[in-house]
Amino acid sequence: MSNVRANRVGEQMKKELGDIISRKIKDPRVGFVTVTAVEVTNDLQQATVFITVLGDEEKKEATLNGLAKATGFIRSEIGKRIRLRKTPEIYFEFDESIDYGNKIERLLADLNQSDE
Repeated sequence: MSNVRANRVGEQMKKELGDIISRKIKDPRVGFVTVTAVEVTNDLQQATVFITVLGDEEKKEATLNGLAKATGFIRSEIGKRIRLRKTPEIYFEFDESIDYGNKIERLLADLNQSDE
């Protein structure tokens, strides 16, 4: 049953994080960021936020550093918006699944092109 609650909290956090990152963070290092998923542990103590960033590797690293610097502010904003006894610790990671999917799609397109 707690897994269902963790999923609901994760979805609510995803929605709120998108708003907070796009509207409240003024750090110039944080550019165009999309929150793709949030995984919350069953005890609601930790949340891993998966993000995608538009730009090259240097831009991605700068964005990750900017978000890491703003983690305290982001966590306090989440605490104000979502009523939980304790706000989860937030960790940011890049979502590699989109790049992986694009790579597979390119490989399949190349295979189809070579068959014709």
